[in-house]
Amino acid sequence: MKINSILVHGSEIDDEMGSVVTPIYQTSTFKFKDAQQGANRFAGKEEGYIYTRLGNPTIKALEKKLALLEHGYDALACASGMAAVNTALLSLLQAGDHMISTDAIYGCTFDVFTESYLKFGIDISFVDTCNLDLIEKNIKPNTKVIYLETPANPTLKIADIEAICKIAQQHNIYVVVDNTFASPILQNPIDLGADLVVHSLTKYINGHADIVGGAVIAKTKDLYDILYPTFKNMGFNMDPHQAFLVDRGSKTMNLRIIKCQENAQKVAEFLEKHNKVASVAYPGLKSHPQYDLAKKQMRGAGSMISFELKGGYVAGQKLMNSVKLITLAVSLGGIESLIQHPASMTHAHVSEEAKKAAFITDGLVRLSVGIEDIEDLLEDLDQALQKI
Repeated sequence: MKINSILVHGSEIDDEMGSVVTPIYQTSTFKFKDAQQGANRFAGKEEGYIYTRLGNPTIKALEKKLALLEHGYDALACASGMAAVNTALLSLLQAGDHMISTDAIYGCTFDVFTESYLKFGIDISFVDTCNLDLIEKNIKPNTKVIYLETPANPTLKIADIEAICKIAQQHNIYVVVDNTFASPILQNPIDLGADLVVHSLTKYINGHADIVGGAVIAKTKDLYDILYPTFKNMGFNMDPHQAFLVDRGSKTMNLRIIKCQENAQKVAEFLEKHNKVASVAYPGLKSHPQYDLAKKQMRGAGSMISFELKGGYVAGQKLMNSVKLITLAVSLGGIESLIQHPASMTHAHVSEEAKKAAFITDGLVRLSVGIEDIEDLLEDLDQALQKI
Protein backbone atom coordinates (compact mmCIF):
# COMPACT_ATOMS: atom_id res chain seq x y z
CA MET A 1 0.00 0.00 0.00
CA LYS A 2 1.01 3.61 -0.60
CA ILE A 3 1.10 6.12 2.24
CA ASN A 4 -2.51 7.35 2.24
CA SER A 5 -3.84 3.81 1.96
CA ILE A 6 -1.71 2.76 4.94
CA LEU A 7 -3.01 5.70 6.95
CA VAL A 8 -6.63 4.82 6.19
CA HIS A 9 -6.47 1.01 6.19
CA GLY A 10 -3.21 0.05 7.89
CA SER A 11 -4.79 -0.50 11.29
CA GLU A 12 -7.75 -2.64 10.24
CA ILE A 13 -8.19 -5.78 12.32
CA ASP A 14 -10.53 -8.75 12.08
CA ASP A 15 -13.86 -7.78 13.55
CA GLU A 16 -16.74 -10.22 13.70
CA MET A 17 -19.24 -7.36 13.83
CA GLY A 18 -17.90 -5.70 10.66
CA SER A 19 -16.88 -2.38 12.21
CA VAL A 20 -15.41 0.00 9.63
CA VAL A 21 -13.17 1.58 12.29
CA THR A 22 -10.98 -0.29 14.75
CA PRO A 23 -13.10 -1.13 17.82
CA ILE A 24 -12.00 0.00 21.28
CA TYR A 25 -11.27 -3.06 23.39
CA GLN A 26 -11.65 -1.17 26.65
CA THR A 27 -10.78 -4.08 28.90
CA SER A 28 -8.01 -4.76 31.36
CA THR A 29 -8.02 -8.55 30.96
CA PHE A 30 -9.08 -11.29 28.52
CA LYS A 31 -10.81 -14.56 29.39
CA PHE A 32 -9.53 -18.00 28.39
CA LYS A 33 -11.79 -20.81 27.16
CA ASP A 34 -10.05 -23.19 29.56
CA ALA A 35 -7.03 -23.51 31.86
CA GLN A 36 -4.86 -25.03 29.15
CA GLN A 37 -5.38 -22.09 26.83
CA GLY A 38 -4.34 -19.74 29.63
CA ALA A 39 -1.24 -21.82 30.30
CA ASN A 40 -0.39 -21.94 26.58
CA ARG A 41 -0.67 -18.19 26.20
CA PHE A 42 1.51 -17.48 29.21
CA ALA A 43 4.04 -20.00 27.91
CA GLY A 44 4.04 -18.38 24.46
CA LYS A 45 2.77 -21.55 22.79
CA GLU A 46 -0.45 -19.95 21.57
CA GLU A 47 -1.16 -16.48 20.24
CA GLY A 48 -3.81 -14.42 21.98
CA TYR A 49 -4.37 -11.70 24.52
CA ILE A 50 -3.91 -12.03 28.28
CA TYR A 51 -3.86 -8.59 29.90
CA THR A 52 -3.83 -5.13 28.33
CA ARG A 53 -0.42 -4.19 29.73
CA LEU A 54 0.92 -7.14 27.75
CA GLY A 55 -1.09 -6.45 24.60
CA ASN A 56 -4.52 -5.38 23.38
CA PRO A 57 -6.22 -5.61 19.94
CA THR A 58 -6.86 -1.86 19.64
CA ILE A 59 -3.27 -1.05 20.60
CA LYS A 60 -1.88 -3.78 18.33
CA ALA A 61 -3.82 -2.33 15.38
CA LEU A 62 -2.06 1.01 15.91
CA GLU A 63 1.31 -0.70 16.34
CA LYS A 64 0.80 -2.54 13.06
CA LYS A 65 0.15 0.76 11.28
CA LEU A 66 3.19 2.46 12.84
CA ALA A 67 5.46 -0.40 11.77
CA LEU A 68 4.14 -0.11 8.21
CA LEU A 69 4.67 3.66 8.21
CA GLU A 70 8.26 3.40 9.46
CA HIS A 71 9.17 0.28 7.44
CA GLY A 72 10.01 -1.64 10.60
CA TYR A 73 9.36 -5.16 11.89
CA ASP A 74 6.94 -4.13 14.65
CA ALA A 75 6.14 -1.30 17.06
CA LEU A 76 5.26 -0.72 20.69
CA ALA A 77 2.72 2.00 21.48
CA CYS A 78 3.63 3.77 24.71
CA ALA A 79 1.87 6.02 27.21
CA SER A 80 3.97 9.05 26.18
CA GLY A 81 6.88 10.09 24.03
CA MET A 82 9.14 9.86 27.08
CA ALA A 83 7.91 6.31 27.73
CA ALA A 84 8.98 5.49 24.16
CA VAL A 85 12.45 7.03 24.68
CA ASN A 86 12.89 5.07 27.89
CA THR A 87 11.60 1.83 26.38
CA ALA A 88 14.24 2.11 23.67
CA LEU A 89 17.21 3.19 25.74
CA LEU A 90 16.63 1.23 28.95
CA SER A 91 16.39 -1.87 26.75
CA LEU A 92 19.76 -1.22 25.11
CA LEU A 93 21.81 0.33 27.93
CA GLN A 94 23.02 -0.77 31.35
CA ALA A 95 25.29 0.60 34.05
CA GLY A 96 28.78 1.21 32.70
CA ASP A 97 27.64 1.87 29.12
CA HIS A 98 28.23 5.06 27.18
CA MET A 99 25.85 6.87 24.81
CA ILE A 100 26.34 9.71 22.35
CA SER A 101 23.39 12.09 22.01
CA THR A 102 22.50 15.04 19.82
CA ASP A 103 23.26 18.17 21.85
CA ALA A 104 20.02 20.05 21.03
CA ILE A 105 17.23 17.72 22.14
CA TYR A 106 13.81 17.93 23.76
CA GLY A 107 14.10 19.38 27.27
CA CYS A 108 12.57 16.38 29.08
CA THR A 109 14.82 13.99 27.17
CA PHE A 110 17.79 16.06 28.28
CA ASP A 111 16.51 15.94 31.87
CA VAL A 112 16.13 12.16 31.97
CA PHE A 113 19.58 11.71 30.41
CA THR A 114 21.35 14.06 32.82
CA GLU A 115 19.40 13.14 35.96
CA SER A 116 18.14 9.56 35.84
CA TYR A 117 20.56 7.92 33.39
CA LEU A 118 23.66 9.34 35.02
CA LYS A 119 22.29 8.12 38.37
CA PHE A 120 21.98 4.65 36.84
CA GLY A 121 25.65 4.68 35.83
CA ILE A 122 25.16 5.45 32.13
CA ASP A 123 27.68 7.92 30.68
CA ILE A 124 26.44 10.39 28.05
CA SER A 125 28.30 12.68 25.65
CA PHE A 126 26.26 15.50 24.10
CA VAL A 127 27.64 16.20 20.65
CA ASP A 128 26.83 18.30 17.62
CA THR A 129 25.76 15.31 15.52
CA CYS A 130 25.94 17.40 12.36
CA ASN A 131 29.72 16.97 12.72
CA LEU A 132 30.71 13.41 11.82
CA ASP A 133 34.27 13.90 13.05
CA LEU A 134 32.96 14.85 16.51
CA ILE A 135 30.88 11.69 16.62
CA GLU A 136 33.88 9.52 15.77
CA LYS A 137 36.05 11.30 18.34
CA ASN A 138 33.50 10.68 21.09
CA ILE A 139 33.10 6.95 20.48
CA LYS A 140 34.49 4.90 23.38
CA PRO A 141 35.00 1.14 23.81
CA ASN A 142 31.79 1.05 25.88
CA THR A 143 29.65 3.19 23.52
CA LYS A 144 26.44 1.26 22.87
CA VAL A 145 24.02 3.83 21.43
CA ILE A 146 24.01 6.94 19.25
CA TYR A 147 20.79 8.87 19.91
CA LEU A 148 19.70 11.38 17.28
CA GLU A 149 17.02 14.03 17.06
CA THR A 150 16.83 15.18 13.47
CA PRO A 151 15.55 17.76 12.82
CA ALA A 152 16.62 18.71 16.33
CA ASN A 153 14.45 20.38 18.94
CA PRO A 154 14.44 23.41 18.93
CA THR A 155 17.31 24.38 16.63
CA LEU A 156 16.18 22.43 13.52
CA LYS A 157 19.73 21.18 12.95
CA ILE A 158 19.81 18.08 10.74
CA ALA A 159 22.09 15.09 11.19
CA ASP A 160 23.13 12.79 8.34
CA ILE A 161 21.39 9.60 9.47
CA GLU A 162 22.85 7.36 6.77
CA ALA A 163 26.44 8.51 7.34
CA ILE A 164 26.11 8.20 11.13
CA CYS A 165 24.64 4.69 10.80
CA LYS A 166 27.62 3.62 8.71
CA ILE A 167 29.97 4.85 11.44
CA ALA A 168 27.89 3.09 14.10
CA GLN A 169 27.89 -0.20 12.21
CA GLN A 170 31.69 -0.19 12.14
CA HIS A 171 31.67 -0.09 15.96
CA ASN A 172 28.61 -2.32 16.62
CA ILE A 173 26.66 0.63 18.03
CA TYR A 174 22.87 0.94 17.92
CA VAL A 175 21.38 4.06 16.33
CA VAL A 176 18.11 5.36 17.79
CA VAL A 177 16.38 8.25 15.98
CA ASP A 178 13.66 10.47 17.38
CA ASN A 179 11.65 11.11 14.22
CA THR A 180 8.96 13.27 15.83
CA PHE A 181 9.77 16.53 14.02
CA ALA A 182 9.78 14.91 10.58
CA SER A 183 7.09 12.23 11.04
CA PRO A 184 6.99 9.06 8.92
CA ILE A 185 5.53 11.15 6.10
CA LEU A 186 8.77 13.06 5.55
CA GLN A 187 11.51 10.73 6.80
CA ASN A 188 12.11 7.01 7.45
CA PRO A 189 15.28 6.51 9.52
CA ILE A 190 15.16 2.70 9.30
CA ASP A 191 15.58 2.97 5.53
CA LEU A 192 18.74 4.99 6.22
CA GLY A 193 20.19 2.37 8.57
CA ALA A 194 18.73 3.21 12.00
CA ASP A 195 17.90 0.38 14.41
CA LEU A 196 15.07 1.98 16.36
CA VAL A 197 12.76 4.93 15.71
CA VAL A 198 10.90 6.75 18.48
CA HIS A 199 7.97 9.14 18.20
CA SER A 200 5.90 11.35 20.37
CA LEU A 201 2.51 10.33 18.96
CA THR A 202 1.15 13.45 20.66
CA LYS A 203 2.51 15.46 17.76
CA TYR A 204 2.04 14.92 14.00
CA ILE A 205 0.79 11.34 14.07
CA ASN A 206 -2.23 12.17 16.24
CA GLY A 207 -2.25 15.83 15.22
CA HIS A 208 -5.17 17.14 17.28
CA ALA A 209 -3.68 18.06 20.69
CA ASP A 210 -6.06 15.73 22.53
CA ILE A 211 -3.85 12.82 23.63
CA VAL A 212 -0.36 12.12 24.95
CA GLY A 213 1.36 9.06 23.51
CA GLY A 214 4.57 7.62 22.14
CA ALA A 215 5.93 4.73 20.09
CA VAL A 216 9.13 2.87 19.39
CA ILE A 217 9.53 0.97 16.12
CA ALA A 218 12.08 -1.83 15.80
CA LYS A 219 13.95 -2.63 12.62
CA THR A 220 14.09 -6.39 13.30
CA LYS A 221 12.42 -9.11 15.35
CA ASP A 222 15.59 -9.48 17.45
CA LEU A 223 15.41 -5.79 18.42
CA TYR A 224 11.69 -6.03 19.13
CA ASP A 225 12.36 -8.98 21.44
CA ILE A 226 14.91 -6.86 23.32
CA LEU A 227 12.40 -4.02 23.74
CA TYR A 228 9.31 -5.96 24.79
CA PRO A 229 10.40 -7.13 28.29
CA THR A 230 11.33 -3.58 29.32
CA PHE A 231 8.09 -2.24 27.84
CA LYS A 232 5.81 -4.68 29.68
CA ASN A 233 7.75 -4.84 32.94
CA MET A 234 8.03 -1.06 33.30
CA GLY A 235 4.36 -0.55 32.39
CA PHE A 236 5.04 1.82 29.49
CA ASN A 237 1.93 0.73 27.52
CA MET A 238 -0.78 3.11 26.37
CA ASP A 239 -4.52 2.79 26.99
CA PRO A 240 -6.88 1.31 24.34
CA HIS A 241 -8.92 4.50 24.05
CA GLN A 242 -5.70 6.49 23.68
CA ALA A 243 -4.67 4.14 20.84
CA PHE A 244 -8.07 4.57 19.16
CA LEU A 245 -7.68 8.37 19.16
CA VAL A 246 -4.13 8.20 17.77
CA ASP A 247 -5.27 5.85 15.02
CA ARG A 248 -8.20 8.12 14.16
CA GLY A 249 -5.99 11.21 14.05
CA SER A 250 -3.34 9.48 11.96
CA LYS A 251 -5.72 8.89 9.06
CA THR A 252 -5.39 12.52 7.95
CA MET A 253 -1.69 12.91 8.79
CA ASN A 254 -0.44 13.19 5.22
CA LEU A 255 -3.10 15.76 4.30
CA ARG A 256 -2.38 17.79 7.44
CA ILE A 257 1.37 17.77 6.95
CA ILE A 258 1.10 18.85 3.31
CA LYS A 259 -0.94 21.91 4.35
CA CYS A 260 1.19 22.70 7.42
CA GLN A 261 4.37 22.47 5.36
CA GLU A 262 2.97 24.69 2.63
CA ASN A 263 2.15 27.32 5.25
CA ALA A 264 5.52 26.94 6.99
CA GLN A 265 7.48 27.65 3.82
CA LYS A 266 5.64 30.96 3.38
CA VAL A 267 5.99 31.85 7.06
CA ALA A 268 9.74 31.12 6.99
CA GLU A 269 10.23 33.28 3.90
CA PHE A 270 8.26 36.09 5.56
CA LEU A 271 10.29 35.90 8.77
CA GLU A 272 13.61 35.81 6.93
CA LYS A 273 12.83 39.22 5.43
CA HIS A 274 11.43 40.81 8.60
CA ASN A 275 13.49 43.59 10.20
CA LYS A 276 12.85 42.34 13.76
CA VAL A 277 14.23 38.85 12.98
CA ALA A 278 17.96 38.15 13.07
CA SER A 279 17.89 34.65 11.55
CA VAL A 280 15.54 31.80 10.64
CA ALA A 281 16.17 28.06 10.86
CA TYR A 282 13.92 26.15 8.49
CA PRO A 283 15.08 23.24 6.30
CA GLY A 284 13.12 24.59 3.35
CA LEU A 285 15.23 27.77 3.17
CA LYS A 286 18.47 27.75 1.20
CA SER A 287 20.05 29.62 4.11
CA HIS A 288 19.69 26.52 6.33
CA PRO A 289 23.18 24.99 6.89
CA GLN A 290 21.91 21.49 6.04
CA TYR A 291 19.54 22.49 3.22
CA ASP A 292 21.06 19.99 0.76
CA LEU A 293 21.07 17.20 3.34
CA ALA A 294 17.42 17.88 4.14
CA LYS A 295 16.51 17.54 0.48
CA LYS A 296 18.46 14.27 0.32
CA GLN A 297 17.10 12.45 3.37
CA MET A 298 13.69 14.07 3.85
CA ARG A 299 10.67 14.27 1.54
CA GLY A 300 9.84 17.78 2.69
CA ALA A 301 10.97 20.49 5.07
CA GLY A 302 8.16 20.03 7.60
CA SER A 303 6.33 22.72 9.53
CA MET A 304 8.68 23.50 12.44
CA ILE A 305 10.48 26.84 12.38
CA SER A 306 12.95 28.36 14.82
CA PHE A 307 13.88 32.01 14.52
CA GLU A 308 16.12 34.39 16.43
CA LEU A 309 14.76 37.77 17.42
CA LYS A 310 17.08 40.78 17.48
CA GLY A 311 15.87 41.83 20.93
CA GLY A 312 16.82 38.64 22.83
CA TYR A 313 14.87 37.39 25.85
CA VAL A 314 12.72 40.53 26.27
CA ALA A 315 11.76 40.49 22.59
CA GLY A 316 10.84 36.83 22.87
CA GLN A 317 8.54 37.47 25.82
CA LYS A 318 6.96 40.44 24.03
CA LEU A 319 6.24 38.36 20.96
CA MET A 320 4.71 35.58 23.07
CA ASN A 321 2.37 38.07 24.70
CA SER A 322 1.38 39.78 21.45
CA VAL A 323 0.18 36.96 19.19
CA LYS A 324 -3.60 36.70 18.87
CA LEU A 325 -4.42 33.87 16.44
CA ILE A 326 -1.33 31.76 17.05
CA THR A 327 -1.58 29.90 20.35
CA LEU A 328 1.03 30.39 23.07
CA ALA A 329 1.58 26.79 24.18
CA VAL A 330 4.19 24.05 24.15
CA SER A 331 3.88 20.93 21.98
CA LEU A 332 3.78 20.89 18.19
CA GLY A 333 2.57 19.07 15.11
CA GLY A 334 -1.14 19.79 15.48
CA ILE A 335 -3.68 21.47 13.26
CA GLU A 336 -3.27 24.70 15.23
CA SER A 337 -0.19 26.94 15.11
CA LEU A 338 1.70 26.96 18.41
CA ILE A 339 4.45 29.32 19.50
CA GLN A 340 6.78 29.09 22.49
CA HIS A 341 10.01 30.46 23.94
CA PRO A 342 12.44 27.55 24.58
CA ALA A 343 14.77 29.43 26.94
CA SER A 344 11.96 30.13 29.42
CA MET A 345 9.69 27.15 28.68
CA THR A 346 10.60 23.74 27.21
CA HIS A 347 14.34 24.13 27.84
CA ALA A 348 14.20 26.23 31.01
CA HIS A 349 15.70 23.40 33.09
CA VAL A 350 18.62 22.89 30.70
CA SER A 351 21.80 24.40 32.14
CA GLU A 352 23.04 27.68 30.68
CA GLU A 353 26.21 25.93 29.59
CA ALA A 354 24.29 23.21 27.74
CA LYS A 355 21.94 25.72 26.12
CA LYS A 356 24.88 27.78 24.93
CA ALA A 357 26.62 24.71 23.51
CA ALA A 358 23.44 23.74 21.64
CA PHE A 359 22.78 27.33 20.42
CA ILE A 360 19.52 27.61 22.36
CA THR A 361 19.66 31.36 22.86
CA ASP A 362 17.46 33.77 24.82
CA GLY A 363 15.99 35.22 21.65
CA LEU A 364 15.12 31.89 20.03
CA VAL A 365 11.45 31.29 19.25
CA ARG A 366 9.97 27.94 18.17
CA LEU A 367 6.93 27.96 15.92
CA SER A 368 4.84 24.95 14.92
CA VAL A 369 2.86 26.04 11.88
CA GLY A 370 -0.71 24.74 11.56
CA ILE A 371 -3.38 24.59 8.87
CA GLU A 372 -4.92 28.04 9.36
CA ASP A 373 -5.22 30.39 6.39
CA ILE A 374 -1.75 31.69 5.58
CA GLU A 375 -2.92 35.32 5.31
CA ASP A 376 -4.15 35.20 8.90
CA LEU A 377 -0.92 33.65 10.19
CA LEU A 378 1.28 36.24 8.47
CA GLU A 379 -0.90 39.12 9.66
CA ASP A 380 -0.76 37.86 13.24
CA LEU A 381 3.02 37.44 13.21
CA ASP A 382 3.54 40.85 11.63
CA GLN A 383 1.39 42.71 14.15
CA ALA A 384 3.09 40.90 17.03
CA LEU A 385 6.60 41.56 15.70
CA GLN A 386 5.81 45.24 15.23
CA LYS A 387 5.21 45.52 18.98
CA ILE A 388 8.81 44.57 19.83
